[in-house]
Amino acid sequence: MTQHQRLFLALATATIMTASLAVHGSQGQTRPDTAMNDLAERYVKLVLAMGQHDADYVDAYYGPDEWSTEAERAGLSLVEIGAAAEVLITELDQTDDGSGPDNRDGPDDMVQLRRKYLGRQLQALQTRVRILGGRTLAFDDESRALYDAVAPSHPEAYFQETVATLETRLPGQGSVVDRYGAFRRAFIVPADRLDQVFDAAIAECRRRTLDHVDLPAGENFTVEYVTDKSWSGYNWYQGNYRSLIQVNTDLPIYIDRAIDLACHEGYPGHHVYNVLLEQHLVRNRGWPEFSVYALFSPQSLIAEGTANYGIDVAFPREERVVFERDVLFPMAGLDPSGAVEYYELQALVGQLDYAGNEAARRYLNGEINRAAAAEWMSRYAMMAPERADQRTRFFDQYRSYVINYNLGKDLVAAYIDMQSGEDSSKRWDAFVALLASPQLPSGLRDSSP
Repeated sequence: MTQHQRLFLALATATIMTASLAVHGSQGQTRPDTAMNDLAERYVKLVLAMGQHDADYVDAYYGPDEWSTEAERAGLSLVEIGAAAEVLITELDQTDDGSGPDNRDGPDDMVQLRRKYLGRQLQALQTRVRILGGRTLAFDDESRALYDAVAPSHPEAYFQETVATLETRLPGQGSVVDRYGAFRRAFIVPADRLDQVFDAAIAECRRRTLDHVDLPAGENFTVEYVTDKSWSGYNWYQGNYRSLIQVNTDLPIYIDRAIDLACHEGYPGHHVYNVLLEQHLVRNRGWPEFSVYALFSPQSLIAEGTANYGIDVAFPREERVVFERDVLFPMAGLDPSGAVEYYELQALVGQLDYAGNEAARRYLNGEINRAAAAEWMSRYAMMAPERADQRTRFFDQYRSYVINYNLGKDLVAAYIDMQSGEDSSKRWDAFVALLASPQLPSGLRDSSP
């Protein structure tokens, strides 16, 4: 082991107790915030160390530059990272969370959530270490270990009923996926109007979000159009309340994707989520663990679930159809008279959302090959062959991550509905509170009826 490695590992695994009076109470007990911040800093450094082995692992980081430099110079092995994570988990279990008898004001719910969050994130890091080390997990075991959740499994019959309904609704001849593709071609946004349409969608998503969410001054993002990606859109959070949003133009972009991407990647989705975490948890509370985003972790289910659910929060269906029909359709040069029928069919296709999970589960478990996975998604998820092929590339790169979109949305929806009922203003309040909290997927599930 080199000197840099020894120094970095010492920082990552050093015990949290210290003799300094500045960090102890009158009874000699380490203050919870100080102890947790020490553990959190070491967690951040381990996530950065993982980034040296896994290019996708660190999705965002805006903490001290020297921590990144330390991680790069130390070059910890996967074995060393796993061992350091184990030490952190042990110490975390021994750390006061503020719920003891000495806390006269009672426990801070956010502090207790924080402790659970950090422990579960560390367990997911350990799992990712094992996967990179060559261990293969079954799809459901992997999603449980990484994302704190398991998606439901559905047989073919579950999807066949919806496909049969689509067959009666879609005009023309040929297979149902071909007829669906032919129907949708009338709703492709021309390339020369794409930027204008996205700008209008973003502006409306932002306006609706700001009616309910207090965002810090200067928050903003830029949009880039890219190609040759396995995803359709991506938010790269930069810190300082700024994001870079990339939109993949490899395949045709349909009119509904403007609002979907503007909400999911921007307002009130990923951009707002990261801004609120930085504002409330990193800056206001001084919790360093939220200055880094480990992609293969429970945080991703919260991030993707809130981003997808946020579309419905910002745009209840009737309002969305009216806005797109009256604003985006004409802007894209599309016939607005088809808007209502288009969204009725999109709602039907949405009932097939879990078909992609089934394809991923079977493919990654070795039950079917890539071609069969793509064919399944064409048959039961209404994906054109080229889009289904792109999705299998996503499976290869991100594996069980796919559950975070649909299962994440469902868990978030159930949680928010329980908090707010039918009151739309309460729905926004509960949604924003979730965005700015260290909640775990299992916490959403345990809080639901």
